[in-house]
Amino acid sequence: MKQDIPNNNRSMVAEKILLVEDDDESRISLSAILEYEGYQITAVENGRKAIKILKEQKFPLILTDLKMPDVDGLAVMKKAKLLYPDVIVIFLTAFATVESAIQAMKAGAFDYLSKPLNLDEVRLVIKKALREKNLMNENRELKRQLRGKMKFDELIGTSQEMQLIYKMIEKVTDIDSTVLINGDSGTGKELVARAIHFNSSRREFPFITVNCGAIPRELLENEFFGHTRGAFTGASSDRMGKFELANKGTIFLDEIGSMDLDLQVKILRVLQEREIEKLGDTKKIKVDVRVISATNANLEERVKQGLFREDLYYRLNVISISLPPLRERRDDIPLLVSFFLKRICKEMGKDEKRITRKAMELLCSYNWTGNVRELENAIERAVALADGKLITSRHLPPSILEQEPKRLNVPVELPDQGIDLNKVVKNIEQSLIKQALEKSNGVRSRAADLLHLNRTTLLEKMRKEGIN
Repeated sequence: MKQDIPNNNRSMVAEKILLVEDDDESRISLSAILEYEGYQITAVENGRKAIKILKEQKFPLILTDLKMPDVDGLAVMKKAKLLYPDVIVIFLTAFATVESAIQAMKAGAFDYLSKPLNLDEVRLVIKKALREKNLMNENRELKRQLRGKMKFDELIGTSQEMQLIYKMIEKVTDIDSTVLINGDSGTGKELVARAIHFNSSRREFPFITVNCGAIPRELLENEFFGHTRGAFTGASSDRMGKFELANKGTIFLDEIGSMDLDLQVKILRVLQEREIEKLGDTKKIKVDVRVISATNANLEERVKQGLFREDLYYRLNVISISLPPLRERRDDIPLLVSFFLKRICKEMGKDEKRITRKAMELLCSYNWTGNVRELENAIERAVALADGKLITSRHLPPSILEQEPKRLNVPVELPDQGIDLNKVVKNIEQSLIKQALEKSNGVRSRAADLLHLNRTTLLEKMRKEGIN
């Protein structure tokens, strides 16, 4: 194992790691390197001692040799998972094969590293494993604090953008103002609406959804307000509309921007007067309903075009919540993938599957024009196609596999006397990071998106280069 130790990459958090390695030289060397990185290392020379220590204390992460006499790495992991289900295990093996990798991943390992070890790869895998574990813990804690009386487990994310959404939900749950949720298709607008309702004082009453873009205009009015017997041909009995059904609860008007102008007038009247009138009837019916609406269209533009009433827009837009597209919160993709894998495997009656590093990298780099819904569909497809417990890149949709890497044409000419390549590359990287930050007005998640990087990767590069 290479022994050179850089001094600019030390961990700021003293995470505990259990190292199990029967080779004395490798154990001592790797312990010293990881301790220098800032980790608290407990190192033992065999699986039996590892299991004894695990009975006494918990470790977030275990690095263990796969092949050891008497008690091997698989036995260590089995006992560790029994004691601490959320422990992360990374195998070290000098006999890396496809079969051993599959065996390790099937058994529940996070990853495996081939000997002789590459120190950069060791650092990267450990950081990635601990980061994902911390993200999962943060996500659970955020939702525990937020959901209070009603949980909404499908609202997933610990990114800065999602934390702002959580805080906004907390602020609006116990007031009755109308809420307008903006966001691209598939970003989870209905999930946010449900979260608001089920954490509000109206949670014991109905949550009614109407997709304004999926119902023809001539039927939508009847859907909203209902009708009396004989109101039109085929109306053989009275029927309650969605507003009446949602009384004392919440009505969610999805794709509100597609609503016909004539019907917009009637919705405005409901918001102003708090009463409805059934088709074929002149009697007013009082309703106490909170209205949450959503759109993937720019309603301000539609107002300017004469396609949406300005007065209704201001009535709906008392409180505005904007959901970011998935490409602007790529840090949440591993969490979403993990959540969908567990849920979909359970729904399909299959054993829980794991995903390879390469497949995860492809998912994290993809543009996701269909957002979270498209990601969910991709995972469902992968689970259906994968025969074993491991999902690889070949199980992903062709659109993800065929994504073209963005190539940068750098106008640098090689002089006769040569150049310092590392210096040139460093200068180009610094320049592009600064340009991305300027174009995004300092919003680092957007800058990362411009550079096709994960937000955490950009922050690490900025830290190394001293860029604020």
